[in-house]
Amino acid sequence: MNPEIVHIYCMPGMAANSSIFEHIKLPQDQFEMHFLEWVIPNTAEGISDYAKRMTLNIAHNNCVLIGVSFGGLLVQEMSKHISCRKIIVVSSVKTKHELPIKMKLAKTTKAYKLIPTRLLSNVETLAKYAFGETVTKRLDLYKKYLSVSDKKYLDWAIKEMVCWDQEQELSNMIHIHGEKDAVFPIHNIKGCISVKGGSHIMIINKYKWFNENLPRLILS
Repeated sequence: MNPEIVHIYCMPGMAANSSIFEHIKLPQDQFEMHFLEWVIPNTAEGISDYAKRMTLNIAHNNCVLIGVSFGGLLVQEMSKHISCRKIIVVSSVKTKHELPIKMKLAKTTKAYKLIPTRLLSNVETLAKYAFGETVTKRLDLYKKYLSVSDKKYLDWAIKEMVCWDQEQELSNMIHIHGEKDAVFPIHNIKGCISVKGGSHIMIINKYKWFNENLPRLILS
């Protein structure tokens, strides 16, 4: 084992699997990538306890955590239980104050409880919630990326997303955000590295930007 290798653990967004990282290729003499997957939450399990359980999949000390969208929230919570070299969130938020108004209202009114998650087994509907856009033209492609349609998981994920209560930004964190993110509009985001033309799914379609910039950002 090369002690100089930086181990990177990647967490996909809500309802997505790790194939969203399939085009991320980093120099293998410097980095080793590991991919995490969503598991079904236990009954009454909050995001902090869920995150602690997910850290059991981390086999290396002082690793880098990368999380996309809701996965960005999760890696921040995971970092509270283990020692991390760096946290990188993509198309996500760093505090509850960066959540869009519609999510803040959903928390206040508890409207998130009314979302018919049983209907999200339809990939087109699920894509709209997970990626913030209609993807009928590339539906077959998104069927590959969105594979977690369990109702218990979706109910839990939507609630934990909307009700996330982090007040202060964590230290040692990098936030990468697309200028055209429809889920978390960039005008609500503070102190991020913006990606021109990047949408909420830029980890998939702007992978060249990440391949060019991630090594420098991780090692800086």
